[in-house]
Amino acid sequence: MGMTQQAGPAVQTPPAPGPRQADGRTRERPLALRLLARPEVGVFLGAVAVFVFFLIAAPAVRQGNSMATVLYQASTIGIMALPVALLMIGGEFDLSAGVAVITSALTASMLSYQLTLNVWVGVVVALVVSLAVGAFNGWMMVKTGLPSFLVTLGTFLILQGVNLAVTKLVTGNVATDDISNMDGFDQARSLFASSFDIGGVEIKITVVWWLVFAALATWVLLRTKYGNWIFAVGGNKESARAVGVPVTFTKITLFMLVGFGAWFVGMHQLFSFNTVQSGEGVGQELIYIAAAVIGGCLLTGGYGSAIGPVFGAFMFGMVNQGIVYAGWNPDWFKAFLGVMLLGAVLINLWVRRTATRR
Repeated sequence: MGMTQQAGPAVQTPPAPGPRQADGRTRERPLALRLLARPEVGVFLGAVAVFVFFLIAAPAVRQGNSMATVLYQASTIGIMALPVALLMIGGEFDLSAGVAVITSALTASMLSYQLTLNVWVGVVVALVVSLAVGAFNGWMMVKTGLPSFLVTLGTFLILQGVNLAVTKLVTGNVATDDISNMDGFDQARSLFASSFDIGGVEIKITVVWWLVFAALATWVLLRTKYGNWIFAVGGNKESARAVGVPVTFTKITLFMLVGFGAWFVGMHQLFSFNTVQSGEGVGQELIYIAAAVIGGCLLTGGYGSAIGPVFGAFMFGMVNQGIVYAGWNPDWFKAFLGVMLLGAVLINLWVRRTATRR
């Protein structure tokens, strides 16, 4: 009987493992490029350069009280620059932010004084008014489809006129009456405009609030669903809407955050000086926007951080006070700010191109 032999399956020896071929799509970028991709890196380096420059050019800056004044100036800008930056990341502008600060202060002051109420009543009503102005801006923009630039420009003109007209009508003057002797003033002042001593240096409470708000804004942007919504609507609102992002809610609440910031800064001004000039605030909105842009927020939206505007506001405070301490003509302040703004935009552009280059 014939025997048939079946051959078993051939066994193939796997090749020896060799070095992995790096794919350009998965290759990890160098640490330097990853750092440059952060929106706050450029402004941080700029803030350090400005700080060192004025340490050399203005020796008075080296004193503790001088630095406390710089931080105070930065904080009054930075508190408003934070919500303005969040709004810009969401792809919108608010040109009424400067006069909205004065509107909130006028509301609290005149309501409390004319009706002889506890100042806290005026503070709460001013908060409601500020949030309502922000909600109106957001609602009008969403419902009409008009650019936020045009909507808030209209609000800016309305508030500017109302501030002056109503103040003259109610008080017979362009400024409100002194409310320092009214019930609740001392408690409100301790919250919005007090100061404390550290090593013989007087620090304004707004510096603490500024840093607290910056930490909170950073947490919201990086750790919450709402922060993802902000980046999404700023990048492409139609794509964001297609994946379930509540675009209308996000846009309106961002404008309301600007209203909250305007209320807080307005209360600080009121309880710092006891009275308010109704014609102030014009032009401040550009300072807030510039601080956000210098801080790395793109004008097109969808990109930025909350830490960047902190450094941007610090640069403003440093330049504002540094020019005074150096004994230079303060008329150069705006020119210096213009140079900083253009320089920051160019640096941010270079940083982004470098960071995305393979």
